[in-house]
Amino acid sequence: MGKDQKVLFHETVFGPIHSRRLGVSLGINLLPNDGKVCSFDCLYCEAGYNRQGTGTTGMPQSLAVARELEAKLKKMAEDNELPDYITFSGNGEPTMHPQFEDIVKDTVRLRDKYAPKAKIAVLTNATRLNSRWVVRALGMVDENILKLDSAVRPTQVLINRPSSRRDHCNHIIDNLKQFRNVGIIQTMLVRGNYLSHIVDNTTENEIAHLIEAYREISPRRIQIYSIDRSTPCEHLKAVPREDLQQIAERITRETGIEVQVV
Repeated sequence: MGKDQKVLFHETVFGPIHSRRLGVSLGINLLPNDGKVCSFDCLYCEAGYNRQGTGTTGMPQSLAVARELEAKLKKMAEDNELPDYITFSGNGEPTMHPQFEDIVKDTVRLRDKYAPKAKIAVLTNATRLNSRWVVRALGMVDENILKLDSAVRPTQVLINRPSSRRDHCNHIIDNLKQFRNVGIIQTMLVRGNYLSHIVDNTTENEIAHLIEAYREISPRRIQIYSIDRSTPCEHLKAVPREDLQQIAERITRETGIEVQVV
């Protein structure tokens, strides 16, 4: 991916798309349609680096989100093409929306009305788990998919590039313990280099620290994956699936937790 290229969602309610992790997923983007708002600035983010700016459209209001979602679900119900998942993702970190809790409540209500078999998922980088109202909102959904890319602080800072010093992996791991036995931890594994630094969260030391963190958090499930499209950092490469499978088997063997390679 070139320095100025990025993949943004230009709608608040988008899709449905066929997700390798979630099946037929109807997406909700709570961030601007022409920019990015995130507490991380990950080397691999398909939405591009944060330096692109936050755009001009602003975050959608809760009533507008509800109207768009209802119209889309109603049409999908009429066409008998309901989604497997309704997923909060989009151009950054969804829990940064100031009306996140209200929007989740509306989404649960509309899901129950139009697509009661669909699950609601939130893809989050877990930096807002110190907020009571964010945690309360996440408690309403079916699947919280929570990011932890490294349990080694320098590596996590290098890969995720958090905007706040407090959003380092030690702090995040402590907050993730709130989701013991219910959360799904998602870990992106990458190799490469950035600004003369080696980027590799698949080394023996990295995996050993991740396993220790997984034990502490005790999630319901772990998902590991690697990049499958171009990234803003041009010097990253995907971890081969065979390597991912070996890492997954080791994690399960040493923690007893189910691990999916997705």
